[in-house]
Amino acid sequence: MPKSKISNKRMFRDFSHLSQRYVNRNELKYLKKALIKAETSNDIYRKELMFLLWAYDLEFFTLDYASEDYGMRKKHLADRIVYPLAKEGWLYKHFDKTNPSKTREDHLFRSESNMNYRVRYALTQKARLMVQRFYGDLS
Repeated sequence: MPKSKISNKRMFRDFSHLSQRYVNRNELKYLKKALIKAETSNDIYRKELMFLLWAYDLEFFTLDYASEDYGMRKKHLADRIVYPLAKEGWLYKHFDKTNPSKTREDHLFRSESNMNYRVRYALTQKARLMVQRFYGDLS
């Protein structure tokens, strides 16, 4: 084993940080604490929290896009994550099936019926603030 270049004064310490030259950032060091704090203070499951973290940078999304990008089957994602989050007030329907189009161009060039239009979901302000607090706890 190669001899360490660290002085013998540090030999009896419990820990010693690496130089900033080798490790610039380490926000994920407190990931476990931040996850536990977010789960307990917001009464939310980890799988739901992970989904909110995934959806944080999206203005809105459909279940088709979310299931493909998030890596879950559409039915499981909807039943186990999206619908419970919407019921608890973390997600809302940004564009619903019942919202009529407002502009003349939409009426002329787009055929939106109940069969081909999908609901667009988005994070509520409550969810966005919770994710921002989570990122604050990480750093």
